[in-house]
Amino acid sequence: MLSIRDALEAVEGRWKLLILFALSEKPKRFKQLAKDVPGITDKMLSKELKSLEANQLVVREVLDTFPPTVQYSITPHGLSLEKVLDELHFWGLVHRKRIMGS
Repeated sequence: MLSIRDALEAVEGRWKLLILFALSEKPKRFKQLAKDVPGITDKMLSKELKSLEANQLVVREVLDTFPPTVQYSITPHGLSLEKVLDELHFWGLVHRKRIMGS
């Protein structure tokens, strides 16, 4: 039971799994992530990224550019959630079709 609680705390909330799903394709800058996760505010995205970083699911990298740019990428630990994300994605497609109809 403790392991499930720990897992849920790491990815709890409305946004974390969506952020991880968006990052599973490739590393992204903050503004691109904000576009890829519709409805999230910059403040909430920043908060969620910090939490994901603290749980070692996401890494923040400051690039050596002028002006400095920041990019986020999913870590190998975060990629270990790939099967969970895929299953949720496919379940969501089936669920949406069932509830909303064809």
